[in-house]
Amino acid sequence: MKSITITLEMAQRVKDFVAVTQSYEHEILLKSGKYVVDAKSILGIFSLDLSKPLVVEVYGDDSAALMRKLKKFEAEA
Repeated sequence: MKSITITLEMAQRVKDFVAVTQSYEHEILLKSGKYVVDAKSILGIFSLDLSKPLVVEVYGDDSAALMRKLKKFEAEA
């Protein structure tokens, strides 16, 4: 499992994020506090508090390409 912290403040970023995740077969989860949703579900994502950073967890052996694409959504430190 690999993880990255991201932000999705605007609807367009959510749409772009879902477009990236849907193109992969991996199981991808999005966590906000105690809530966990499928990162490929736009409705699930909009049920989260998008004003706070979110944690993406990717389950898969060959997830390096996906992790590179997710860097553009990474939360700024």
